[in-house]
Amino acid sequence: MKLLDKYILSKFLKTYVFVVGLLVVVIMVIDFTEKNEKYIKNDVPAEAIIQYYMAFAPWIANLISPITVFITTVLVTSGMAVKTEIVAILSGGVSFRRMLVPYLIGASLVACVSFYANGWLIPNSEKYRIGFEIEYLKKPFYFNERDIHLKVAENDYIYIQRYNNRTESAYRVTMERIVDNRLEAKLFAKKMTWNDSLQTWRFRNWEKRELKTFGEVMTKGEDLDSAFNLSPADFDSKYQLNATMNMNELEEYIALLKSRGSSEVGLYEIEKYIRYMLPFTAIILTLMGVSVSAEKSTRGGAGFKIALGFVIAFVFILLFVLVKAIAEAGSMHPILAIWIPNIVGLVAALVMYRFVPK
Repeated sequence: MKLLDKYILSKFLKTYVFVVGLLVVVIMVIDFTEKNEKYIKNDVPAEAIIQYYMAFAPWIANLISPITVFITTVLVTSGMAVKTEIVAILSGGVSFRRMLVPYLIGASLVACVSFYANGWLIPNSEKYRIGFEIEYLKKPFYFNERDIHLKVAENDYIYIQRYNNRTESAYRVTMERIVDNRLEAKLFAKKMTWNDSLQTWRFRNWEKRELKTFGEVMTKGEDLDSAFNLSPADFDSKYQLNATMNMNELEEYIALLKSRGSSEVGLYEIEKYIRYMLPFTAIILTLMGVSVSAEKSTRGGAGFKIALGFVIAFVFILLFVLVKAIAEAGSMHPILAIWIPNIVGLVAALVMYRFVPK
């Protein structure tokens, strides 16, 4: 690594840390101001609030990471352009493409750290942040879905008319065993309750029909304990549940949802695709930032370039929110939808790069 690379990379990383720190502090102050009334109303302990913002800080820092990389690039490059440093670098025989190398190294470092943090570190702190918001800031959760159909084993399917998450009880329950498209057994129960000590479900006032080769066998009783792949946690609040899972947990949960034939599997697949997509966003926005701010301007100066940078960042965020909504609605394949902002951004960055005076 040459002296020029160290100079640009050092400025890039120092500015990035400063921009991220400044924005995180500003966002935390705004967030605290908005929620302070709820903290007082709900009598939230000061220690819990402090711990909440300790978990909030890395989450928001990672969330704004791609945009802060872009802002950092614009600040560093426009500052060098104003001081005529870029002209001196190019006049010294260094090509514009070669000058991009330390920027891309810095963006790649940020992207790798962000991917690891978003995939494994931050989900651990998110468990506290989300739990805090559910306990102190959100209204009590009541499971209000009806007519629930789930696959709970390889050949077992359950139907629940309604479920009360406060008492951990299900009502009007039907469980069927289907093998090779043939119904083998069917169990009816007026009520099903969770036995926490045994980690099983207890059917109450049950009736079971078993279809044999030469007839049908019927049995009934008051209580019947049974264990299968279902627990009260499956009926808890799903508020930002995807954010609390690391990549391994996310893969396992997606496999579980697929085995149950759940319609929610797409939401968690989108979360996985986003985590893989965001690191590339930082690199693309870095290329765009250098291209938009490398030329020395006599009118508007660095302020105009910074303002332009914020406009581009806003457009990117708007496009990302739009395609995410499209992906969640199932109107487009989630991988294609999630990658549209990066594809559009890369094309725009290459066009900008093409017309930068070199």
